[in-house]
Amino acid sequence: MPSRVKVSRLMAYILRHSPEEFGLRPDMEGFVPLDELIGALRTVYPGVTEELVREIVENDPKGRYGIRGDRIRARYGHSFEVRLNHEEDRESRILYHGTPRRNLELILREGLKPMRRQFVHLSTSRSEAIETGRRHGRDVVILIIDAECLRKRGLVVYKAGRNVRIVKKVPPECIVL
Repeated sequence: MPSRVKVSRLMAYILRHSPEEFGLRPDMEGFVPLDELIGALRTVYPGVTEELVREIVENDPKGRYGIRGDRIRARYGHSFEVRLNHEEDRESRILYHGTPRRNLELILREGLKPMRRQFVHLSTSRSEAIETGRRHGRDVVILIIDAECLRKRGLVVYKAGRNVRIVKKVPPECIVL
């Protein structure tokens, strides 16, 4: 049986970036049939079961995935156009974003952009922002984002996962540092 971490990483890759590579066709909200995803996962990890996939979804600390009926999707992080319909976050005042120090000068000048994704990913948790930033290098800076500043500029902050928030962009003036 493959490890949960390996299966989860492959799920994220398929559902966020490359469903067509595995013969899947997501609907407008990014959902694919659960049985088809399991079939795609089995092309790499033959021991994958529906029970394992459901366990990954239920226990994912960031709430990356959602199941609706017999369909599954990634809740955020897509590099292709998806209509997510997430609930707006009106409560958060401060959000965090971890990034390699080498990006700091450009970010302070231009703000945070979604790059190859639909949204900028932020966190309600400083420690999770550190962890995310470290995926791109050890010398990490944690940016503090003023969520009220975003709202005042007409930007909507969405609840995408347990501690994950997404927004179309973060202007430099909303970065407190």
